[in-house]
Amino acid sequence: MDGHGSHTASTATGSAVEGASIFGFASGTARGMASRARLAVYKVCWGDSCFASDILAAMDAAISDNVNVISLSLGGDGALEFDEDVIAIGSFAAMEKGIIVSCSAGNNGPIDSSVANVARWFITVGASTIDRDFPSYVSLGNGKIYHGMSVYSGNSLPHSPLPFIYANNASFVASYGCLKAKGFEVKSAGGVGMVYGNVEELLEEQAAKPQFLPTITMDFNATEGIIQHLSSDPKPTATIVSEGTKFGIKPSPVVAVFSSRGPNARTSEILKPALIAPGVNILAAWTRSKGPTDYAQEDRRVDFNIVSGTSMSCPHVSGITALIKSIHPNWSPAAIRSALMTTAYSTYSNGQKLIDSSTGKSSTPFDIGAGHVNPIAAFNPGLVI
Repeated sequence: MDGHGSHTASTATGSAVEGASIFGFASGTARGMASRARLAVYKVCWGDSCFASDILAAMDAAISDNVNVISLSLGGDGALEFDEDVIAIGSFAAMEKGIIVSCSAGNNGPIDSSVANVARWFITVGASTIDRDFPSYVSLGNGKIYHGMSVYSGNSLPHSPLPFIYANNASFVASYGCLKAKGFEVKSAGGVGMVYGNVEELLEEQAAKPQFLPTITMDFNATEGIIQHLSSDPKPTATIVSEGTKFGIKPSPVVAVFSSRGPNARTSEILKPALIAPGVNILAAWTRSKGPTDYAQEDRRVDFNIVSGTSMSCPHVSGITALIKSIHPNWSPAAIRSALMTTAYSTYSNGQKLIDSSTGKSSTPFDIGAGHVNPIAAFNPGLVI
């Protein structure tokens, strides 16, 4: 009913689908990591709640069914004792049976020691960006242009500038915290477009979200320039222009702002997250029981959606572990975790360290763990510990 399970399941094991896209964005052939794997799904969340008893019951069922990998796009509490953490308890039982468990690191970054799912016996996965983007720009009436990101498929705005107002002066917007809800309220009030700005300096990574009307999300510097224009021009104008889908974004990957960070609050000598994987602007399958946004009045239906989070990075690693297990059926969960971590990369091809988008500087092991997953290298890591 939510779409989260469809998205994560298809990322791990989805069959190849040609012409996949959302509103024409990110068009191409979609394929899960282990597209020929056999998938079993165990429902543990109902509405907005995921009860401990349901999680443990599902893990018991998965163990009884002799699965090879358990993919858990759920957030545990990194501060809990392990004998009180249901994910740690269930995954320990799985590990004893030779089952690999892959978990999300959480979306509470870039706060230090925010990483969840910190037990040493499973793989904890943080999130990175990919080299695909959805660029757009705002053209102001004074001729200045500011770049951002947009995913909207309806009628484009005219190239000639339209009247532009500041949200602080629009009470119908100020009371809504969610970007999608704000967009719906702007549309309901007669607005034809929206500029959504990041007001936190250095938090530059942006996640795409399908919108009700032409909407562009901007980084801090662009936001500052636009606010200055709105404050200085008595009759400001602007228009939004989408540039579709762009590949080859550099640098890539970078650590996602939201990806939870170490150090491990429970067992500081154990590196968490273990590694990072793609988790920003991921296109994957979606339920037709709801639209691509969370807003109640959304009536659109899609087969694929773009979503961001460590919930999206976890199934990438889950699918890769399934492939490794198919090649090395006798490797233990520890051996597979070792293969993934020892072959992960922490630098770009030019030798520079992976960038942390929350600072714009080089990442640390508390951001990326051992590094970014490298599927091909993990199949033959050399030494398996």
